[in-house]
Amino acid sequence: MKHLDLQPVRAVRGTVRLPGSKSISNRTLLLAALARGRTTLHDLLDSDDTRHMLTALRVLGVHCEAGDGHSVEVSGVDGAFPVKKAELFLGNAGTAVRPLTAVLALCGGEYRIDGVARMHERPIGDLVDALRQLGAEIDYPGNEGFPPLAVHPGKLLPRAQVSIRGNVSSQYLTGLLMALPLLGRETVVRVEGELISKPYVDITLNAMRVFGVEVVRDGWAAFTVPAGARYQSPGELHVEGDASSASYFLAAGAISGLSGGGPVRVEGVGRHSTQGDVRFADALAQMGAAVAMGENWIEATAAEPARRHGKLKAVDIDCNHIPDAAMTLAIAALFADGTTTLRNIASWRVKETDRLAAMAKELSKLGATVDEGADYLRITPPVQWRPATIDTYDDHRMAMSFSLAALGGVAVRINDPDCVAKTYPEYFSVFAGIAGKAA
Repeated sequence: MKHLDLQPVRAVRGTVRLPGSKSISNRTLLLAALARGRTTLHDLLDSDDTRHMLTALRVLGVHCEAGDGHSVEVSGVDGAFPVKKAELFLGNAGTAVRPLTAVLALCGGEYRIDGVARMHERPIGDLVDALRQLGAEIDYPGNEGFPPLAVHPGKLLPRAQVSIRGNVSSQYLTGLLMALPLLGRETVVRVEGELISKPYVDITLNAMRVFGVEVVRDGWAAFTVPAGARYQSPGELHVEGDASSASYFLAAGAISGLSGGGPVRVEGVGRHSTQGDVRFADALAQMGAAVAMGENWIEATAAEPARRHGKLKAVDIDCNHIPDAAMTLAIAALFADGTTTLRNIASWRVKETDRLAAMAKELSKLGATVDEGADYLRITPPVQWRPATIDTYDDHRMAMSFSLAALGGVAVRINDPDCVAKTYPEYFSVFAGIAGKAA
């Protein structure tokens, strides 16, 4: 297996220009395809997940032309894909599989949606059940409730209301909301149970608003898509930097600041970001980081009390609103002055891997004491750090977050480092850049 050996990193500092947000990139690609008119997307993330979405849209007959740098011009199809029969392979891209399933189910075509083996383990039944309420016809060629999916032309029902569970993945609600304007009638979506990862639904609502569809939200329990809603191109759109990716560099700045390093600044995301993971900065500040924020940048190092103490603060924190960035907090916990508890992270189990089990196992290799619960992780820092070989489970966020363990003064081997291509192909070279500047 390919691996990357990271030697102990004494300090980091510098400025990082973030890649585009994966969540925003794939949402805007799909909405641009469904819209009337041409849309030029600037600063689009170039990664495995966005390539899967682009490939799928082209297979469906959408003209997508790459421009200079990270820009793509999409010629919208005004709600009707030209290709009515297709097989789509979407890798392990949840941000592509869920919304495309919803959209294609309402398009009146014959489609097969598939992905890698791990995608066959990621549940999608709640979304399919909601779409079936509308008359969509979807079968499971494999295991019930999981991809692959076979979508058939259905006789859509004139329902004004549909319900969907919200406590497994917010991507189900996202997919449903993005598809409903294709019906052309007012539809109310009612969420059963607690809606998790609410900031990601906010990203969806904001993206839909940019493309001319204003969803009316009643708290987090009901969402109304108005009659006559229709996606319209905004012409040009700049994609925000990825707030989840920002977390690794901000945490590195805070950890490094404990021993005289830092600060680290990220550019491309700031105080007015639509991404929930920007609130990772607040959690990091609770742990003793000094965080500054501008319109389009965030900077972190260790605050003076933490610097004097040489440790961050242990915290007990609800991470429901930052599920991806919470993985970075688990690594920061290794540098804290006691036991840190990350709560409300059950959604980790249905991500690219079972992140709760994976994180518990790999943290233990470094010498940490870890208590893994159904929806929490409790982490006590190592008494003595141990060099470790980290398995990444084909999960980009495992690879990126554990790179920070090299700041603990031990060598770290990252197995399958190329898995970061899912969202940030250049991550390790960028990380080496801020370490080189500190040296």
